[in-house]
Amino acid sequence: MCSRRALLLLVIVVALPLMSRATGYFNFNARARGIYETILTLRLNEAGQQLARLKQDEPDNLIVYHLENYIDFFTVYISEDEQAYRHLLNNRDRRLDLVAAGDESSPYYLFVQAEIRLHWALLRLRFEEYLPAFTDINRAHKLLLRNQELFPSFIANQKDLGILHAAVGTVPDNFRWALGLLSSLEGTIEQGKREIEAVLDYASRHDFPYALETRVLYTFLLLHLDGRPEAAWTALEAAGLRAETSPLHAFVLANVAMRTGHNDLALQWLEGRPRNPAFFAFPYLEYMHGLVKLRRLDTSARSHFRAFLNRTRGRHFIKEAYQKLAWAELLDGNLSGYHQHMQSVLQLGRSSAGGDKNALREAQQGEPPQADLLRARLLFDGGYYDRAAQLLQSLSRDGFASFDHQLEYLYRCGRVYHGQHDYERALRFYEQTITLGRDYPAFFACNAALQAGLIEEHRGRVSAARRYFNTCLEIDPDEYATGLHQQAKAGLTRLED
Repeated sequence: MCSRRALLLLVIVVALPLMSRATGYFNFNARARGIYETILTLRLNEAGQQLARLKQDEPDNLIVYHLENYIDFFTVYISEDEQAYRHLLNNRDRRLDLVAAGDESSPYYLFVQAEIRLHWALLRLRFEEYLPAFTDINRAHKLLLRNQELFPSFIANQKDLGILHAAVGTVPDNFRWALGLLSSLEGTIEQGKREIEAVLDYASRHDFPYALETRVLYTFLLLHLDGRPEAAWTALEAAGLRAETSPLHAFVLANVAMRTGHNDLALQWLEGRPRNPAFFAFPYLEYMHGLVKLRRLDTSARSHFRAFLNRTRGRHFIKEAYQKLAWAELLDGNLSGYHQHMQSVLQLGRSSAGGDKNALREAQQGEPPQADLLRARLLFDGGYYDRAAQLLQSLSRDGFASFDHQLEYLYRCGRVYHGQHDYERALRFYEQTITLGRDYPAFFACNAALQAGLIEEHRGRVSAARRYFNTCLEIDPDEYATGLHQQAKAGLTRLED
């Protein structure tokens, strides 16, 4: 009997360590946070080595799978390498299973599962796998809602919920079918903004690990969904990003700068970004670098577009890059060089994304842009409104023989005066553009209506803004329709809020 008891005691003593390791825990400790911060600088190899040591020292800390997933997300999203995507996709289910076996009493238990699903949903959207992407979004939202019920003071939930609630009301028409899958998801831009602002308020008073990430998400929400570029720029300035420390920081800073009329700052940040092999390769930054130069009418932009084309492993922006090379030739008066690069637009790359579609359409039409109107467009896009205005004032609508160029001239005038905050004059040109171009395949009338709506919204004229946003939705151009309609819907949603 004593020997049996001794044997049973020995079994229990041996099994106890194994039993204690059966349920993993979640500890986002200082060491894990340091790895997370390394990931956000895109020093992904270094972060992977740090994670391997953390897994060895803390084998039951399931937060490592959260961090591993961040590495996979940035690896695939930035590189657009489809082979890497297919290979790393195997990690998704394995990590979900490991996390699901963890400590259910932790607020990170459901949150990490939701984050893994959201990351892979974004990657699946990148590779046009829409059904599994929207399914993941729906399941992630349900996990976050459940976690919010269980742990209402766990503020990290609202980081993700805020973005989901803000985005759902602006789903483009070509993805409306997906709303049936998002059965758990509803919300408005204003609701999402309030949730993100609550997170930022918390982060201003507490040590919050996702503070920087949330500031960036808030900036993009203001810029892309709330239609407030000046507020987005203010939020960006408060985010604490430093281009010289991280290619990812440089991307965010330059991306917002390029969309808010701060082209020279975008150039400064892109030129100051780190380029050594310790950082994960980010070929798209070369494309951006070329674009900010082209918007200054600096045709040395060619070298950056070529660098992007030589380095990218992705499927997007290839046609656009060749189009921009063609534009550089056109600005230099080399028409044969323009047509040569547009042949590459026809033959290389894919046309699933909006910008690539538009490049392909231009190549198929076989007609180059009018050089002065192209200069005005580029200067406007760079925020050089005075230079663009001077150029347009030296031209006249009657000076263009084709209707296409006459319509574009009216549209460009409206955009430039809008940029100069001369709203009355901008609206006059927008009205002419809408009247003449609403049945025309180009995007000018559609965007003129959208921009007129934004002016009236800014001035507090709700009924006029609503009329213009609805006009935008009524016009169906051959180019940019999805993005323009999405912005018009976002505008209508803001007016309702």
